[in-house]
Amino acid sequence: MPEIQLGAHTIRTHGAQVARFHMHDWLILMLLVVIEIILNVIEPFHRFVGEDMMTDLKYPLKDNTVPFWAVPIIAIILPFTVILIFYFIRRDVYDLHQAVLGLLFSVLITGVITDAIKDAVGRPRPDFFWRCFPDGKGVFHNVTGDVQCTGLKSGIKEGHKSFPSGHTSWSFAGLTFLAWYLSGKIRVFDRRGHVAKLCIIFVPLLLAALVGVSRVDDYWHHWQDVFAGGLIGTTVASFCYLQFFPPPYDVDGWAPHAYFHMLAELQGDNQSSVNTGNRLTVRQSELESVYARSHVSDTNSHDPNSILEEMESGRRH
Repeated sequence: MPEIQLGAHTIRTHGAQVARFHMHDWLILMLLVVIEIILNVIEPFHRFVGEDMMTDLKYPLKDNTVPFWAVPIIAIILPFTVILIFYFIRRDVYDLHQAVLGLLFSVLITGVITDAIKDAVGRPRPDFFWRCFPDGKGVFHNVTGDVQCTGLKSGIKEGHKSFPSGHTSWSFAGLTFLAWYLSGKIRVFDRRGHVAKLCIIFVPLLLAALVGVSRVDDYWHHWQDVFAGGLIGTTVASFCYLQFFPPPYDVDGWAPHAYFHMLAELQGDNQSSVNTGNRLTVRQSELESVYARSHVSDTNSHDPNSILEEMESGRRH
């Protein structure tokens, strides 16, 4: 189906209507935010860490190449900016609303899954030794052999959140959704063989991959943590995108499902109006015919009963 322009559907004209229709979705988003906060507050599972296990956990304690505050910018602000640009181009609040909703669901569902697994698994980070023993002197329980950390409680808590990588899962969630979104908008799969379009789609995926690589380079995560985080983010973003938009290779892949539902409802209303008008025209013709027959009968006979009987006969027909 080619693009159909029925006039601008802006935030001012249709925004409140679209938001009200998806009010329950926004309530679920708020619930996800609350769950995400709780998962970050609670203490993760403290897995047993013996002295012999410290061999792979003594990597240097380094700062983040990609700081925590930069992750929302990469995963949310950047895709939102692109979505907003397309809104100003097409003036379609359906596209804006569904894209923002899908993006937020992608990131928040990914965040909840990631942090829930983090808290449940409690895998030590590669730099766990220096978080647990900042002075470099290991202390272990004389019976169980478990670590007896002497470092800051906040550092130890963070040290038990290696699997999966939150930086990676969030980045892949937001940027994979952006890649799907761009695929539909620029018609990557239009069968014309423009490889340059694929290069545009790969840019956000490359950025997400580089964020994941930085987590291994900074010794905050094992490679398995990054791989799992990327898989979670990509999978969730794909499901969320397809919940709101057709596949990019579809002929209608340039707009959300809600846009076509609106067109279908509008077409149904118009068809109903046309049918109603036709029925009124037919009834008017029938009445005129009955009146004509009655008038003829009136010229032949002034019996009002015969006129009424003629009208009743026409009505039954």
